[in-house]
Amino acid sequence: MKHDQHGMSRRGFVRGSVIGGAGLGTPVLLPVISAHAAEGSTATGGLPAVDGRASADFTDQSAALTPDKTVATACQFCNSNCRLNVDLKAGRVLAVRGEDRDPVQQGQVCVKAELMPQLVYNTERLTRPLRRVSGAKGSPHSKFEAVSWDEALRTIAEKFLALRDAGQAHTIANRTTGRLPRGTGSLVARLFAMLGSPNNTDVGPVCNDAGGNALATSFGLGNFTNGYGTDGATGKDDLGSASHYLFLGTNQAETHPVTFDYLLRGRAKTKATLTVVDPRLTPTGAVADRWVAPKPHTDFALLLAMLHHIVEKELYDKAFVKRWVVGFDELRAHLAEHQYTPAWAAKVTGLKAEVITEMAVEYATAETAAIFCNAGISHQLGAFDTYRVLTFLAAVTGNIGKPGAGCNFMHNTWPGDLHLPPLEAEVPERREALPVGPDYFAESILTGNPYRLRAVMSQGNPLVSSANTTKVKEAFEQLDFYVYTGLFMEEAAYYADVILPVCSGLEMEGVYMRRDDRAIRWQEQVVDRVGESRPDWEIWVGLAHAMAELDTRRPAAEWREAFPKRWMDYPKLWDDFVTHTPGVGGMTRTRMQKRVEPLRWPCPDEGHPGVSTLYLDHPSWYRAAESLDPANRGKRFLTPSGKIEITTPALEKKLAGTGHGALPIFYTHPEVTGKNPTLSYSRKFVTNPLNPQAVTHPVRLGVPGSDAVHRDFPLMGMTGRPSVVHFAEVTHWTPTGKQLNGIRFIQIHPRTAQRAGIADGDDVRVESPRGSVTGTALLWEGIRTDTVFVPNTFGPAQKLGDLFGDPRYEAANTLPDDRFYDNLSGQQAFKCFACRVVKA
Repeated sequence: MKHDQHGMSRRGFVRGSVIGGAGLGTPVLLPVISAHAAEGSTATGGLPAVDGRASADFTDQSAALTPDKTVATACQFCNSNCRLNVDLKAGRVLAVRGEDRDPVQQGQVCVKAELMPQLVYNTERLTRPLRRVSGAKGSPHSKFEAVSWDEALRTIAEKFLALRDAGQAHTIANRTTGRLPRGTGSLVARLFAMLGSPNNTDVGPVCNDAGGNALATSFGLGNFTNGYGTDGATGKDDLGSASHYLFLGTNQAETHPVTFDYLLRGRAKTKATLTVVDPRLTPTGAVADRWVAPKPHTDFALLLAMLHHIVEKELYDKAFVKRWVVGFDELRAHLAEHQYTPAWAAKVTGLKAEVITEMAVEYATAETAAIFCNAGISHQLGAFDTYRVLTFLAAVTGNIGKPGAGCNFMHNTWPGDLHLPPLEAEVPERREALPVGPDYFAESILTGNPYRLRAVMSQGNPLVSSANTTKVKEAFEQLDFYVYTGLFMEEAAYYADVILPVCSGLEMEGVYMRRDDRAIRWQEQVVDRVGESRPDWEIWVGLAHAMAELDTRRPAAEWREAFPKRWMDYPKLWDDFVTHTPGVGGMTRTRMQKRVEPLRWPCPDEGHPGVSTLYLDHPSWYRAAESLDPANRGKRFLTPSGKIEITTPALEKKLAGTGHGALPIFYTHPEVTGKNPTLSYSRKFVTNPLNPQAVTHPVRLGVPGSDAVHRDFPLMGMTGRPSVVHFAEVTHWTPTGKQLNGIRFIQIHPRTAQRAGIADGDDVRVESPRGSVTGTALLWEGIRTDTVFVPNTFGPAQKLGDLFGDPRYEAANTLPDDRFYDNLSGQQAFKCFACRVVKA
């Protein structure tokens, strides 16, 4: 799909450094401030030209609208991690600008930057702790009363300690979210260790854990391998220098607009080719050289076929494979045995065999080829195995450990655990954790298998983000005790016994990370906290001190020593992280405050530039690798062998107990059309080899599939982000978010809609075997005729849309089946469910 066919330009998804700039097609909700106003510019212009004529800035030299202060912080709505320069007047936000001096950002932001102040100035904000007074759990008529922070934290501590004292510590769980300030998870882990609960979970199975798991298995670290911008060690451009980009299941134009613009700038210089694999046309596919639309949940087959062709035609890098790859001969035999040819994959994916062949040749013969993936791959039943095949593609072609290449799998993992000082207090033995997936809380609460959760604290919104939402609602109605922390009365809050108000990003100082390429910024606090809201790290330190007051078994001093009150001050907490965390020694607050661009991990000392290209055969990488673990000394890849491991006897043994092997075999979701090989789950539990603190259900792969479900539900549905406007649920609580994208547009191919008697703009209902949701039909030529796209993150509590007459929608995750999940990573299969679309 050629760039000019759709008239798409980068201005379509990124904007200049002044929020609300004239001519950029977005609403002006903040006053327009000159990009140089804070520097005392006397220019009368400063905004982009419109239709060839200069656009005047009529706020220049306005006494009332000239900022008296500018604070540097970071946007927290996507992994682009844009620096924001926030102009203030009398402590109020006037404007939000990008950072011109950051070579990746180049002053740009997207529409979401102006949503950051709208989280601060918002009539729906939670401002005080609340406690349930009356009403059924989940009822919008639930009544809550305001209580003090001391009372709220004591209520939680009393419940947790009572369960511990009854021998039920394992029935306490925490469910985190990607919005958490960095390092909060380390505090949660410490508190849960002292309580004796194993169920300190993270957001990974809802987001992108599988990619990190696959990267760690093949290469040694579970991180995005390359960086945006210049590598400080070599002085060379990294990802912007690629010769070929292969995007699978990632719509970066809308999910990572500013970093995607950096890639497009590099592409303009290098003439790199771009292939986008996605069942629907997006703004990303619109600027691609090739847009490929396979059936949902069949990327696994496409990639096996590409790998087969590359190996069979000897397009691989023989010298690199011989020197750095373990298990290549076994891989070659495996591919030949199973005949994973382009012709075979064509039948599974619905693509032409020659297209698959062309993709394989283009990737293998490029001088440098970079793979990018996001939730489109992660949210699949075979996510871990699919990602593993992608690591094989990079390995056999030598596209790892060099600039402009790599496996750039986007995920929400901090680059390495942030370590606190050693815990001196003794901790009780803990029984096994619940399965990593499929967000197993609901199953545990409803069935008691392997045991029943009784108390849950969450930083996310499981009533929108979890699969099979109807089942989740039923579970949270029955949950004994639930604590919700958040900015607004989201859906989950109505099930809570205690509600804790948190700060938005502009109300706190700390670090923020571009989780893609391990790039970290220091952010300053911009405005005062709203009401009595607190940042999450203060909540957990405060909870530990409430434990100290109430615990009759553990001395109070142990709690207080484990959670010193100085950690209430984030800079002091960060200082301890830097001191005790391998690979972070060079990431001091002072150093990061002086930088206009982020600093990449690992960075062992202040003389180190940080690592852009992991596994680069360069002294800076070997120095960084050794800082992570002295056993890494001299290793290029941080696996047991020091090489890329496709298969080894140890790896094969490690995975075998779960039904998998080091050399993946093809299977897919049972609700993909075509009677494909699928899987079945055992009822027993075994230790999860990727997450050994938890258990999982073993699977049997290659089970013959059935097409019976498609007699009543003939289409395949997939969920995803609504547009560039939204990020998770929180943007739905801003006026601009709801003004621009408050309608849930169900994308349907015109021919499919015609057969169902549906016209563009009709109210429709998408039905699956689990339930139904409503939306507005958007007839879209750029989607497969057998596929329907249902935007997620909408929920029935989102009041801001009422201003514009937007409907209140049920969560899109009502539709997927939580029974089908990746039993290794825990990843939920949001990207395929059998469905039908009817007029509402």
